[in-house]
Amino acid sequence: MSRLPSCILIMGLAAAIAAAQAPVPDCKLVPGWTQQGETRHFVADNLFEYMDGNAEGYVIYDFVSMAGVNCTAGEVTLTFDVSEMASPEAAYGIFQSNRDPKLATQKLGTIAQIQPRRGVFVKDKYYVELAANPEGDHTKVITAFLTAMEKRIPGSSELPALLTWFPADKLDQATLRMIPQSVLGLSLLRRGYLGQYEYGKGFIVTEDSPEAAAGVLKKAMARFKETTTVQVGDEAFQYTDKYLGRLCFFRKGRYVGGFANVTEPADPVAAARALAAKIP
Repeated sequence: MSRLPSCILIMGLAAAIAAAQAPVPDCKLVPGWTQQGETRHFVADNLFEYMDGNAEGYVIYDFVSMAGVNCTAGEVTLTFDVSEMASPEAAYGIFQSNRDPKLATQKLGTIAQIQPRRGVFVKDKYYVELAANPEGDHTKVITAFLTAMEKRIPGSSELPALLTWFPADKLDQATLRMIPQSVLGLSLLRRGYLGQYEYGKGFIVTEDSPEAAAGVLKKAMARFKETTTVQVGDEAFQYTDKYLGRLCFFRKGRYVGGFANVTEPADPVAAARALAAKIP
């Protein structure tokens, strides 16, 4: 008798355990729809089997697991997937990465975007997406499924706490999202959150400890060289860079934050100070 490789068995077990803990999409959420085929389950190690080249776009946002079904009614098929991410911030990040920035969003869960053939929303650490085929306006049924699914997902519908630390004045809320690597194009800012203001870009990076954050700020100072020390948070500096313009970086506890590309007459130090004041 042939045996499956142990790595396949382990991945299958991991997917099954993750699926048992996460909300699962259900074709019966809307009357008249029937599940076609088996429920699919994936974790980070085997998501490529389902998404191929798109899997990395989920994994970089701390993807944990996915459960999905296909639902049919007449000639219409819905592809219905629920992904669990490691945190609400990561779930919000993948939503912002995948939404169409030219179209409006709706209040469903934390935030949603519904189009004629596609709908997505995020709530807590879950990212839900639904796609309809063939072509046509399927807005009504997509909305019905997502609205019913939102009620089954546990957790908060509020914006993740860290994202509320960005001062709201002159912030474009639609730009507020996780940057999974190289915030501001700097590899030393490995992962963080960015928001576009009328006068510049604000960011927050979370490190494991105050010591680690201090190390990041020290590396930033070494990179920019002739910096000027300023009083923001626990330690800070300002500088004018060829690419990042007028900037101010600070450390507060285990967080590194600040502003870059700040235009006149705005003051990068004042902007950084307002951001630091919001961080607990």
